[in-house]
Amino acid sequence: MNPKIDTYLAAGCGRCPLGNTPDCKVHNWTAELSYLREIVLDCGLTEELKWGVPCYTDGGKNLMIVSAFNEYASLSFFKGSLLRDPDGILVTPGENSQAARLLKFTSVEQIAAIEPAIRNLIREAIEVERAGLKVQFKSIDQHDVPAELTQKFEEDPAFEAAFNALTPGRRRGYLIHFAQPKQSETRISRIEKCSPQIFNGIGLHDKYKSMNRNA
Repeated sequence: MNPKIDTYLAAGCGRCPLGNTPDCKVHNWTAELSYLREIVLDCGLTEELKWGVPCYTDGGKNLMIVSAFNEYASLSFFKGSLLRDPDGILVTPGENSQAARLLKFTSVEQIAAIEPAIRNLIREAIEVERAGLKVQFKSIDQHDVPAELTQKFEEDPAFEAAFNALTPGRRRGYLIHFAQPKQSETRISRIEKCSPQIFNGIGLHDKYKSMNRNA
């Protein structure tokens, strides 16, 4: 056991002002997190603290993390989409998640009820990593282009050229961001709001860097 994880369970991850206070969400799920920790360690993985949470590795490769959310404790597999999951217990973190899959728990009893299945998933995750298997992420061409963005391309060829000049990762980020809203007006608003960044070759998540650059 890594003593840093003992500190995490006692004080929280420290990533927000609630760390080391009674209101930290880690304290809501201490028993569940500790139980998950025991199971993972019993499967022979190395325990580390990464991103402020318990991370479990094999041969230096990240396999899974145990973490607390407001509504549940979780065990998340980095390459969960490659696991067979015969019991159908893994869930997708979000609609655009391509690799990660997780288990959600709100009681120790829930964990105990499926402990054999959890251990099987952990063992399979180890096998997947040791076999060198990789998640096949969607290419940029496989992401849907919102009609509003297509219209913007038709109206402003310079904008289309600037968008296509972005790196694939930046284009992918914008496509996901633009496609999320259900209302067309909101999609249009997002496109217009992001236009200056796109013309400057800046990615959706590079705003902070660009602000520092211009300061």
